[in-house]
Amino acid sequence: PFETRGLVGRSQAFRKTLQVLGRVVRSDAPVLIEGETGTGKELVARAIHYNGARAERAFIPVNCGAIPENLVENELFGHERGAFTDARCAQTGVIAQAEGGTLFLDEVETLPPKAQVALLRFLEDRRYKRLGSAAPLQADVRVVAASNASLAGLCESGRCRTDFYFRLNILSVTLPPLRERVADIELLATHFLNRYTAQYGFPVKHLHPDTLVWMRAYHWPGNVRELEHLMHRAVLMCDGACIHLKSPSGQGLAPPSRNERRVNPAVSDQEPVTLTRMSFQLAKTQAIEAFERRYLNQLMTEVRGNVTLAARRAGKERRALGKLLKKYGLAREQYL
Repeated sequence: PFETRGLVGRSQAFRKTLQVLGRVVRSDAPVLIEGETGTGKELVARAIHYNGARAERAFIPVNCGAIPENLVENELFGHERGAFTDARCAQTGVIAQAEGGTLFLDEVETLPPKAQVALLRFLEDRRYKRLGSAAPLQADVRVVAASNASLAGLCESGRCRTDFYFRLNILSVTLPPLRERVADIELLATHFLNRYTAQYGFPVKHLHPDTLVWMRAYHWPGNVRELEHLMHRAVLMCDGACIHLKSPSGQGLAPPSRNERRVNPAVSDQEPVTLTRMSFQLAKTQAIEAFERRYLNQLMTEVRGNVTLAARRAGKERRALGKLLKKYGLAREQYL
């Protein structure tokens, strides 16, 4: 049933995610979805809603990061007439709009402490008050939250309240990045190609074998969203039935996962890819990039994001190391 919601994949990491979702949809408890940008958190939130008991009611998505700090509570709870300047009439908040359905709080890690406290009270007993009112209201709403960062890590740094995290994290889903779903890359690419050729009324297109080789080895810093956008552009810009794309410049290759073969970072966990399917120079370049990224990832993990210490250990100038980290999309915040 999840495939009808756009969740496509066959890799081991993806199958484990589907198993978790199968349990999540059977209950009504709050859900916390964590994963890198572009891994499909809203898609999963919608799958939870539309495969659950609330499917016939509203699904209300809210991007917490787009709401000014002083308006968060008003957005969530609404207000009464005269609650503040320019409040000429009463207004419902997103909690009331989601009555009987699901409230999806995207980028929940951006909520300020005051808003976390207010939302925590609602999560405890589903009661809330509109701004400017003393009368408590009650709402039958399931809360599904998503975060690009680890809320547990934000609790340690004091940027997230521990009680707020525990209340949200009754059920949790962690989405794997695309670099850990190598077996899904061709399947997803074909899915997006079919979607956009149908949308524009174009003939069916397919990917050149050389394109698939670098796609399996590419790091995909933008994850599934990056792959989708790439296929969308390819459908519009590439003539003919066969799409032959070059690897994006200035980006690194994914380090081999525990399930991948160490001899070749371009190997899928479903289909072996030989080095001789690419030129010597391309194979050499990819091998060097794969080594550099693995080295930098391990180094930054060991020094917990301290770039100065990392540069000292690597025997490089700090600026030079910073350029390498930027090349491979490795931000120090990932390792704090």
